[in-house]
Amino acid sequence: MKYLFLGLAIIFEVIGSSFIKASNGFTKLIPTAVVAIAFITCFYFLSLALKSIPLGTAYAIWAGLGIVLTATVSVVVFKQKLDLAGIIGILLIVAGVVVMNVFSKTAAH
Repeated sequence: MKYLFLGLAIIFEVIGSSFIKASNGFTKLIPTAVVAIAFITCFYFLSLALKSIPLGTAYAIWAGLGIVLTATVSVVVFKQKLDLAGIIGILLIVAGVVVMNVFSKTAAH
């Protein structure tokens, strides 16, 4: 369940971050409400995941995958471009998450 909770936290973080863009500086009511609800839900599920996943591990996975998925949404939904440096950076984030989970003893699975 702990990784399900972390996965839900990541999904709601990506939704919240994506709707920040859609809220147009919090001037549009519905997207602003989605931001608030998504982040409250995100932090609720993150808090549940933190009951059994070490903080550093959970935060690295949450932030890393959140960045990757939010960047993907920015390209697909908002038609923003990623340059080579951005793509390399995202690949390094993914590699870091994999290294932490596969090789680190801190992950405490």
